[in-house]
Amino acid sequence: MAEEDKIVFANGKGEFWTDERCYITELHNCDASPEASLAVARVEVGVTTQLHSLTGVIERYIVRQGEGNLEIDGVKQRLQVGDQAVIPAGAAQRIENTGAVDLEFYCLCTPRFFPESYVNLEQ
Repeated sequence: MAEEDKIVFANGKGEFWTDERCYITELHNCDASPEASLAVARVEVGVTTQLHSLTGVIERYIVRQGEGNLEIDGVKQRLQVGDQAVIPAGAAQRIENTGAVDLEFYCLCTPRFFPESYVNLEQ
């Protein structure tokens, strides 16, 4: 690995809104690390994210604030702070914030997330 590929500087992008009905802050998603990406998702109170799947990408959620119901391939499971979920590649998924505060969770994707891997299942 070249010396210039060992450090990844902040992209300055910050939190942004997605059509998935949540906010995303990308913490790590770069060419220097194609094997994984890491983001924080924030879902507002009462919101359910868009039903979707990720082609060829396994996603892991790690809840850091709030609570909600995660649906994977039609099966719902309640999640709260500290809980983790592994979402298989291609699985239909969405999460509903059922709490009184914004639901925040880490999204660890392997391999790294690309917008082209996202499939909207509500169309």
